[in-house]
Amino acid sequence: MTLCLTTSAGSAQPESSPVTPDFSGSLVRQVNGQRHQAQIFSKGNRLRLEYKYAVRTDHGYAAIEIIRLDLGEAWYVLAQQKELLIMPLDADDVLPFQSELSGERERVLVGDATAAGRPTRLYEVQTEKDGRVERFYEWVDVETGIVLKLVSRDRDWTFEYQRIRFSPQPSFYFDEPPGYRKRSIGTTKKRQG
Repeated sequence: MTLCLTTSAGSAQPESSPVTPDFSGSLVRQVNGQRHQAQIFSKGNRLRLEYKYAVRTDHGYAAIEIIRLDLGEAWYVLAQQKELLIMPLDADDVLPFQSELSGERERVLVGDATAAGRPTRLYEVQTEKDGRVERFYEWVDVETGIVLKLVSRDRDWTFEYQRIRFSPQPSFYFDEPPGYRKRSIGTTKKRQG
């Protein structure tokens, strides 16, 4: 299970989106009734996910994924092969950090709430992309503006952070592991099941 939703196939370009504060925590996603967990580390526009259960790619299993929004790439660390699998990242597939959602058409403040043990503002948000309308509940951290929880009303998925901690993260978490061969993959499907 990756941080990315795998619903579209275009490739992302490097972004100059607002930089989020450094943090770490647990990411919990539920998709079609299945629960997936990862430790997440964030530094600006770079993410590192350490999965509780390895992700199967076309080239092996990866327990670590590094998302480089600055490069428009997702890197899967294939430890058994000592390879770094590099894939293009679709910006529409990345779970949001900033409160404005891609294709946002309407936002209504529901009220104050709590997520990840932090004070938030709860919004009901409507988006539209390619003629498809979706509705979400979104919990936005009052202090940082980061989305701490997102629930789709139209599809069976959610994501939320737990035990989030705002603190500096080491840069090397988001670098290429030394001694690994790089393998670039075009637009091939990122993962299986």
